[in-house]
Amino acid sequence: MAKKDKRFEEALDELEKVVERLESGELSLEDSLAAFEDGVKLVRYCNQKLTEVEKKIELLVKDKEGKLQLRPLEEVKEEDLEGTEE
Repeated sequence: MAKKDKRFEEALDELEKVVERLESGELSLEDSLAAFEDGVKLVRYCNQKLTEVEKKIELLVKDKEGKLQLRPLEEVKEEDLEGTEE
């Protein structure tokens, strides 16, 4: 169900529909299991996409001399973010 060319938003919309179907209580046991399996695939796909995006995120932060530097998100410390809301 979760195709590689699917957009994150589309997968998230599909996941919401799966949850609604499951919560309705109108599905048979077999249909509930199939919907649950689809939901798990969509959750994995969305998590994969979020992880990919997180790896690409970089922030511009000022160094001690006041110069802007491009650094990966995981290298940015909490104190580096102070004063970046300008």
